[in-house]
Amino acid sequence: MRLCVFGAGAVGGYLAARLLASGQHEVSVVARGEQLRAIAAGGITLVTPEETLVVRPALVTDRAQALPPQDVVFVTLKAHSQPAAAQDMAALLGPAGTAVFLNNGIPWWWHHRGPAVPGEPLPLLDPTGALWNAVRPQRALGGVVYSANEVLRPGVVQHTANNRWVLGEPGGGLSQRLRVITGLLCGAGLNAEAGPDIRTEVWAKLLRNAPMNALCALTRLPVNQLAFEPALLGMYEAVIDEVAAVAAAHGADLSDRIAVAKSAPRLGAAVDGRAAPVIRPSMLQDTVLGRGMEIEPILGQVQAFARAAGTACPVLDLLLPLLRGLDRSAGFTAACARP
Repeated sequence: MRLCVFGAGAVGGYLAARLLASGQHEVSVVARGEQLRAIAAGGITLVTPEETLVVRPALVTDRAQALPPQDVVFVTLKAHSQPAAAQDMAALLGPAGTAVFLNNGIPWWWHHRGPAVPGEPLPLLDPTGALWNAVRPQRALGGVVYSANEVLRPGVVQHTANNRWVLGEPGGGLSQRLRVITGLLCGAGLNAEAGPDIRTEVWAKLLRNAPMNALCALTRLPVNQLAFEPALLGMYEAVIDEVAAVAAAHGADLSDRIAVAKSAPRLGAAVDGRAAPVIRPSMLQDTVLGRGMEIEPILGQVQAFARAAGTACPVLDLLLPLLRGLDRSAGFTAACARP
């Protein structure tokens, strides 16, 4: 099959490296800037606790139009970058091609539940309907990724921990294309599974994603350091309760996952007597580097859903404007630095 990884950052670089190392498919990469130049010159270097490997894509480019039609496009761009790339993603898809969206938080296709439910775009995530109209939700699969990765330098990705990938149809159920794409990920050494209810899986990850990303970005602490400040840990647990309440108001019961989510910061001290890996969530990585953060899919849309359901979320209400201000400051600082 022809596979394309659209966005070769931390998760995309790890995914592309695993797909390439398996040698089972033709894998191309769409990247930009320093990452593009580094991959074109020396391939992708993947560093894991067990090994270091170097792989080379069939083609790496910043022009999606340079690639032939693809069977599967794995979109690992941050959610706020996706609408601007909607036309390029659509151009990559072959006649029966599928776009698999592997990003954090609520996805742009959320209101699509199959042919009988027309749905509509979410203004916070797809303001002009670019993704909805160009890619089209019926050509999309959802994905929830548990995998800690970081770009050490252009072309070099470090994988720290976790390797679970849950894919699902926006309309639910287990389709043939879902089974095929899940199988090819498993063939590349990824612990992939086909989920019959991807929305519940999205909510379940938000139990960790929302508090981890918000508090780590604002404090610049890795996950394991949050537990050393009781008030931060209290806010962490409060956000989990609020996300679970919003999810319940939208039909997802997460009661059996709350305790595990709340234990995550405390697990940072040690694992079986060994030092646990230091995990820096994506929003922490982004704010340190002055990049835009995935605030709206992880927190903004959750707050919007809470408002629609009449569900209180006071801690989210506090954190969200702080994060938006932090995100704005990165752009302001960059503008001031330009001559």
